Amino acid sequence: MKSIWILLAMAALVPLSASVAADELYQPKVYTKAEGQELKYRLMIPKDYSATGEQKYPVVLFLHGAGERGDDNARQLAHGTKEFATDANRDKYACFVIAPQCPSGQWWGDSLPLIVDLLADMQKEYRIDANRLYVTGLSMGGFGTWDLLGRHPQMFAAAAPICGGGDPETCSKFSKVPIWVFHGDADKVVRPEQSRRMVEGLKKAGGMPKYTEYPGVGHDSWSQTFADTAFIEWLFNQKRTP
Repeated sequence: MKSIWILLAMAALVPLSASVAADELYQPKVYTKAEGQELKYRLMIPKDYSATGEQKYPVVLFLHGAGERGDDNARQLAHGTKEFATDANRDKYACFVIAPQCPSGQWWGDSLPLIVDLLADMQKEYRIDANRLYVTGLSMGGFGTWDLLGRHPQMFAAAAPICGGGDPETCSKFSKVPIWVFHGDADKVVRPEQSRRMVEGLKKAGGMPKYTEYPGVGHDSWSQTFADTAFIEWLFNQKRTP
């Protein structure tokens, strides 16, 4: 596992590719605990959102990869967030999107408690459907997605770990959660065996995960995933049964 984190940390940083329009839709925020702990994040609110309305909205929690760590509260928009900000998706799948930024030199495990607290506080502030909380992440964020499922298996209506991995021994905790796993079979940063092991662990625990492995694709398996309208539709069709 240590070697995987080293590979992730050494992966070349990819220039920001999020569009200006998408950047503008994601408002910069800072979540601060009473103890002084801080979490920088970006927030996109649903189109035509009204705090006084009756409609409640789903939440997509997006966890970025190792290359987007830092304190600028911007790099986390490089991959995977702009697709939720298109006019078509905002019209069809009105939702909140939360994109926290993991500080430099840390891993998602260090920030997950703050993220969980942020989600709880947001449900007090906004009109959020607690039965439609979704989590997805790529690379380091894929590992973070599996980690978060293991810590809070009852919280999410669906999850989509992309080119990540985790501990198959934890799969029994969240085997009933709808999960769609993605990986490239030519990934040399995080080997596809990492996702395969988690998929098999879920199946052994009685789960029925979906698994897509892209032939000939390296570490960037997220571009195809977030561009797939079938995936987006699947995600928003999931609803947790209390």
